[in-house]
Order: sequence, then structure tokens, then C-alpha cells
Amino acid sequence: MTSRWWIYQKERFPVCAHGPLILAFSLSAMSYSALLRGASTLRPAAALVAFVTAFFFFLQLRIADEFKDAEEDARFRPYRPVPRGLITLRELGWVGVGAAAIQLAGSLWLRPMQALLLIVAWAYLALMGKEFFVRRWLRGRPVAYMLSHMLVMPIFDIYATACDWLPAGSGPPRGLGWFLVASYLNGIVIEIGRKIRAPEDEEEGVETYSWLWGRGRALAVWVGVMFLTALCVSQGARLVGFGVPVTLLLAVLLLAASCLARSFGRAPSPGRGKQIENFSGLWTLAMYLSLGVIPLLVRYLGR
Repeated sequence: MTSRWWIYQKERFPVCAHGPLILAFSLSAMSYSALLRGASTLRPAAALVAFVTAFFFFLQLRIADEFKDAEEDARFRPYRPVPRGLITLRELGWVGVGAAAIQLAGSLWLRPMQALLLIVAWAYLALMGKEFFVRRWLRGRPVAYMLSHMLVMPIFDIYATACDWLPAGSGPPRGLGWFLVASYLNGIVIEIGRKIRAPEDEEEGVETYSWLWGRGRALAVWVGVMFLTALCVSQGARLVGFGVPVTLLLAVLLLAASCLARSFGRAPSPGRGKQIENFSGLWTLAMYLSLGVIPLLVRYLGR
């Protein structure tokens, strides 16, 4: 039993890869909210609730995908854990329900309003799982599909930031919108980055952006969305007094991304698409750490 779940997480939800990113995301959301409020510390218990809830929420996103894509996986990707019989959808459903119970308990413990924000995020997740009841329309419009699904990021961001401002007895601080937009764009960076592949790595039934748009255009859009993300992050960092160092860091990363895209565009050898995906993760980690976690730490140490 244990080995089956270990294999599943390794293939579909690698904890060691996703865990640090989710921790950075949840801490950054709370930290940026605290910075906007003029605070220099986080409530440890609230931070724990934010991380655990976020971790399980992203797991639920994966589980929802398993249900939504079950038919296509069975047809085109029989090597995945569910179609090959390693884990059943019923088992995954119970994992999602158990995770929801923990999320709800933690949220209610913080504030009843926190639980309401969680329910809103769950509702959007449920709509995503049903593809907003316009499956055929969305499937024929991959850009609309991506943009609509990535809205789950700022929706959950509101929950994560509320783990700071709700216990503090205040409303959402002014300027929080920059974090929400940056997080939305960052989700698009990750989504595009994980679906850019070399020609030899394309799979039947898998609509990658390198296949839909062409490799060159997909890489250009990937870098372009990072540029837009950097603009939002820089503006958000300026509001909390860290505009210059954050802008310089993102400029270096943008240069590196451009070089990587140019190199992959010229020599798309098999397996190199993973470099784009990995860099998307590095970009995400750097963005969240530089926008919230590190500035709050610097403010705390400078008190």
C-alpha cells in the first residue's frame, strides 16, 4: 500500500519538488500582506494553516485532473498510475475528501470567514473539474482554457493572504492586487513552461504549446509572460520598499530565460524541454521569495 502511494506521488505529485514551491507561495502571500500592513512578523499557527491548506489544495488540483482526464489518459497515456491500475480514482477521491476535512478544520480554527474563502476556492476548483460545463468549447480554444483555469491562482491567493489580514482584524491591504496578478501570470508561466517540448518528445493526444503554436512562438510567449510578471512583481516590490533589488534580480532571470529559450529554439534535442519546465519552477520560487518572504525577513532583522 505505502509503496503504491510513494510511486504515485513520485510520478504525479512529487512532494520534494512541489513542497518547497508551495511553502514559498503560502509564506509569500502572507508575508506580502504583512508588509503592506506595516507588520514585520507572521503568526506561526496561521502560516502553518496556510501552508497545509495550500499543499492539499494543489494536491486536490492534481486529483481533479485525474478525474477530468481519465478517459483521455486511458486512451493516450496508459502508462500513468490511474489507467495502469496502480491507484484508483475512488482512492484518490477519498484522499481529496480527507484533505478537505483537514483544510476546513484549520480554516475554521483561524476564522469562520477563512473557511468561507476556502469554500469559494473549492467551488472554482469544482467548476474547473467540470470544465465550466462548456468542455467542447474550451477544448477547442486552448488559450481560453488556460486563462480560465489559471484564475484559480488569485482566487486561492485571497485565501492565503487572508491567513495574515483576517487574524489581524483588518481587510485586504491596499496594493494586494499586484500580488494577485503576478501570481496569475506566474501560473501561466508554469503552465506554458511544462508544455514546451522537443519534436521527439511530443505525444499523441497531448496538446502541448510547442505543438499548438509552434516551438518558436511558444518560447516567445513563455518569455513574454515572464516579462509581464516581472513588471507586476517590480511594482509590488516598490510598494514595500524593495523595488530596486527585486527588479535587478528579475532582470537577470529574464536574461537567463531568454538565453535558454534561444538555445532550445535552435537545438531542441530530446529531453531538453525539461530545462524549460525546471526554469519555470526556479522563476516561480525566486519571484515568491523576493516579493514577500525575504523582504519580511529583512524588515524583521532590521527592527
